[in-house]
Amino acid sequence: MPLIPEEPQIHESAQGPRATSATGRTAPTPRPVPGPRPAAPPRPGRPGPVRPMPPAQRAPRDTAVAKPEPSAPAAPTAASTPQIQLIPATAEGALDAAEEAVDLLLESGRSPGEVLVITTGEPHPWAAHELSFGEASYWAQHDAGDDVFYVDVSAAGRAASRPVVVVAVNGGPDAGAATALPLALGRAGALMIVCGDPQQINSVLGAGV
Repeated sequence: MPLIPEEPQIHESAQGPRATSATGRTAPTPRPVPGPRPAAPPRPGRPGPVRPMPPAQRAPRDTAVAKPEPSAPAAPTAASTPQIQLIPATAEGALDAAEEAVDLLLESGRSPGEVLVITTGEPHPWAAHELSFGEASYWAQHDAGDDVFYVDVSAAGRAASRPVVVVAVNGGPDAGAATALPLALGRAGALMIVCGDPQQINSVLGAGV
């Protein structure tokens, strides 16, 4: 199912709970991915100062969610298929685009533990740093589930499902993207964001992802 490249944006499904109308339909509140801005400080675990992540500094989740009427029919398949968002980027810029997407997800109210990032080329600096302390320590952080977790596609099969999965197609063999996209789709509960070359991504998506 080929995707038409979009202006970088995160659809409403990436923003956590939202207000609903009296009929129970979700009111769409799309937000565009912000344009280039100064590089974000390092996340916990990267070399350099740790970026504080106090809850008060993030946009709070919208708690004004209308409760459905008792007689309203349930929609059991509404969240069964994750939404797919394509953010065009070069192989060199895919990781930065993924970081922009993660930042927006956190700012919109997503918990860090809800986000998994998969890379197809060079590992994310956080992953490389944490792996230097050994795989046991690295995967213990994954199991704790309280922070964004970065993993190379070669080890992504071990990662558990999370509501949002971001894929950075930042190089590596073509087989890397062909492996990462179906795997990410299976791990994403609500949203899969793919950052990379649209032609390459669509060729994989068109092959049956």
